Amino acid sequence: MISFQSHSGIYTLEVKQFLNISLNEAWHFFSSPGNLSKITPEHMGFVITSGIPTKMYPGQIITYKVAPFPGFKTNWVTEITHVTDQSFFVDEQRFGPYRMWHHEHHFEVQGKGVLMTDRVSYKLPFGIFGRIAHGLFVKTQLRKIFEYRIAAMEKKFN
Repeated sequence: MISFQSHSGIYTLEVKQFLNISLNEAWHFFSSPGNLSKITPEHMGFVITSGIPTKMYPGQIITYKVAPFPGFKTNWVTEITHVTDQSFFVDEQRFGPYRMWHHEHHFEVQGKGVLMTDRVSYKLPFGIFGRIAHGLFVKTQLRKIFEYRIAAMEKKFN
């Protein structure tokens, strides 16, 4: 399930997905930054440039090169700000295409699997032009990225 909300100039994208895997397996895969490229569309040219860490920790800075939109390549710098083992972690943009990017990753055991919830709160630059861009293509692009992620995780884990 993918949903969007808007509040005070900030957008929130929420994605929920159930996977038939253990919490340990889900945590091991998703808390390893090197696996992010496996669930990101290839056309985005996603590459970690800071080296691929084996384990995440609060305060960790990770740098990427990514093309969020065709013809627009950028550097993206995120910081892992919170980690609660096998429960949730948060990455926040420190430099990149958004004015603000706060991405929560939650993991909850449900039955014989795990419910994963991604909650991304973000703000675009450029005021009214950013809001127009959101309606014209940013929202659609984010939806496609997360639809790709859902399909990649279904293929890998179910």
